[in-house]
Amino acid sequence: MSEEKQSVGNLYQDLYAGYYSNANPTLLKREISAVQSVNCIIDAIGDRTPDRLLDVGAGDGNVLLQLDARAVSRELYAVEISTSGVDAIKSKQLRSLRNVQLFDGYRIPYPDKHFDLAIAVHVLEHVEHERLFLQEIKRVARHAHIEVPLEHGIRIQRSIDCGKKFGHINFYTKETFRSLLESSGLTVMDCRIVPSSLQYEQYLSGRSKGWLKNFIRRWALKIAPAIAPWVIVYNAYAYCECG
Repeated sequence: MSEEKQSVGNLYQDLYAGYYSNANPTLLKREISAVQSVNCIIDAIGDRTPDRLLDVGAGDGNVLLQLDARAVSRELYAVEISTSGVDAIKSKQLRSLRNVQLFDGYRIPYPDKHFDLAIAVHVLEHVEHERLFLQEIKRVARHAHIEVPLEHGIRIQRSIDCGKKFGHINFYTKETFRSLLESSGLTVMDCRIVPSSLQYEQYLSGRSKGWLKNFIRRWALKIAPAIAPWVIVYNAYAYCECG
């Protein structure tokens, strides 16, 4: 990859280097979030059990932990950009994990169509060259499951300001998310908007306030599905064929 394409990524190396250390205060938050993400993956793939599943940008392995515990795939593989993430994944000693490798964020060290399913859970919002990233997923997998936060609404400046400390540099609506996938050569089979789980909201906001926020998010999406994501942050996931 050219130096020009790597230059923006170098600005974030220090941010991600120790991002997945045990001292990171977002550890429990990521564990809770992983449960919901795997629920979405299971919902998307239905009764199709992949033989080989690759987690691209696997972080500290909390999604892999849930996938392993729930036997979603016969074999799990992972690539991750940070050494702290790779170390955290290895420390989990997952039964179905066959390999975890450090990668540069774009070049996945596997042959064409090696995986039945590749997933990228809350990764795309961090990626400088989104279509290069998605085209590489398309190359190595037959199907893809991509999940992102929908943060591009009337409070976009707040999303930009709050996302800086986490390395969020891309912001999506459902429409721009789907357009990005399709313009990267993926065929979107299913694309859904989901609110954060009750457990996640209560972790962030406390029992009562968290329940209220979850209630508002769910009912706003049900009553006004076109308007709610423009006002409130949700998550979106897409299940795609890679061609």
